[in-house]
Amino acid sequence: MGSRHQARERALQILFQYDIHRRPGLWLDVFWKENEATDVAKAFAERLVAGVLEKKKELDALIGKYATNWKISRMPIVDRNILRAGIYELFWMDDVPAKVTVNEAIELAKSFGDDEASKFVNGILDQILNKELALAAKRAEAGAVKREA
Repeated sequence: MGSRHQARERALQILFQYDIHRRPGLWLDVFWKENEATDVAKAFAERLVAGVLEKKKELDALIGKYATNWKISRMPIVDRNILRAGIYELFWMDDVPAKVTVNEAIELAKSFGDDEASKFVNGILDQILNKELALAAKRAEAGAVKREA
């Protein structure tokens, strides 16, 4: 398993816990003791989690804009956190290519979500990547990512 893939899995697990606990605490220390990760993976996961938590309102607004007929609060916790992390990577992590972000989000949805999660995540991220003006450079770099989940 690649370091960044592992980091994304750990970040998703931490974001899931934040959704339940609403704040950091002892659970985060326990999490890192129970879930091995390289220093590089841990640093990437913590960078991703911190960014998602900092930009949560903006991320949720984007999800709400593109997830028609869905309220963020009614989405499965896994799906909304995969989307939050993926959108954060697209907008604020210039060192990660869009194609990698979308593919990794789809793989996380396949691993942690239900049967429809990967299609849902792919559809939302694809719309955001292809419609948001701020992502023009990543869109060009990715060749307007189109992938069937």
